[in-house]
Amino acid sequence: MGNAVAHIDELTTSNRLGPGGEHEACLQGTSTRSGVAGLSEGFSVASWRDADNAGFIEKWHHLALASATPNPFNEAWFLLPSLRQFDPKGEVMLATHVVNGELVGLMPMLRDRDYHGRPLPHLANWLHSNAFSGEPLVRADHCASFWQHMLDWCDRHAHGSLFFHLSGIPADGAALAALRDIAGKPDRGLRIVETIERAVLHSGRSPQDHLRLALDKKRRKELNRKRRRLGELGELVLTRHDDDTGLGSWIDQFLELEQAGWKGAQGSAISSAPNTEAVFRESLEAAARLGKLERLAFHLDGQPVAMLSSFVCEPHAFGFKTTFDESLAKLSPGMLLQVENLAILERRGVTLSDSCAAPDHPMIGQIWPDRREIVKLSIPIGGSLRRGIGRALTALELHRGRNRK
Repeated sequence: MGNAVAHIDELTTSNRLGPGGEHEACLQGTSTRSGVAGLSEGFSVASWRDADNAGFIEKWHHLALASATPNPFNEAWFLLPSLRQFDPKGEVMLATHVVNGELVGLMPMLRDRDYHGRPLPHLANWLHSNAFSGEPLVRADHCASFWQHMLDWCDRHAHGSLFFHLSGIPADGAALAALRDIAGKPDRGLRIVETIERAVLHSGRSPQDHLRLALDKKRRKELNRKRRRLGELGELVLTRHDDDTGLGSWIDQFLELEQAGWKGAQGSAISSAPNTEAVFRESLEAAARLGKLERLAFHLDGQPVAMLSSFVCEPHAFGFKTTFDESLAKLSPGMLLQVENLAILERRGVTLSDSCAAPDHPMIGQIWPDRREIVKLSIPIGGSLRRGIGRALTALELHRGRNRK
């Protein structure tokens, strides 16, 4: 689940302010006039461990509520458990922007020497394999300044890095819009090096209309037949929860059901590794406490046959993890549960639901008719010579990507 943590190049520990008021680097715990540990006025980059305290986390929660583009995977309740499990040494850094004591921007980042198997040192945002968006949390009125400070910092602290690489960025998000304005100029040379399309749902249609748009009459009849057939095997019950009612046993059932399938056989199930299971449990429990979790399940005679967890961070929702009883695969319990999940757009305040599924997912793509572009982009950093090398490398990466297609 976790990317290999990169070696961190030696950074200055000075807290002196650079141009524009940002800190050159902040690798030790500091505080603002408010006395919150790890919350340094201006722009700074420090180990995430400096932010793992109640005062900082409260500011982090406030930022998430005001973020221009929501991203549950960079909220404290998901990101901190992930970092504790996958980066216990605190080598991943948090880039933060603080204005008048308020946190207005945050993104996890790292120094990496491995770029898709090639030894190319670079700076990058930090994700793991179960975090499905790399969009930073930034208030709308501070997007431009956050990214300007970020690129200025990368230029001054490039060390051996040749470019700044961002993964999992929604093309319709605030990050890409701001970066196009700031880094799209010839002297900087932002390039989108990969684009995928992910299945999503947009509000405005009823669940029935979504299904009619995605499936023809014959396919809809077939799904209805499978639903009836599943119900003939026993008592079929659909449950939907947006609180922590029975959450512990629900999580246990989910993990057992997934482990019983092909993921368990291949060793890629959530419970196959203690750290992935810990993140799953902690993130669902925390999301439920905050009212940001929705759970759906089909039970047949009391036993789970399909289960789904989603994070709701208005105005968006995000499908997180789903599993189903593979012995009933011919009756498509997982797809039937996704049909029920179309109702998530009936929740007040939700305008888009992101499946977080792979682009070629054989089931989701059939019944989720809308698409959202997710991009990877690279930006040359450093002085003029280093940027020239970075531009050449990102152009080569774009060329290779087109050839792979």
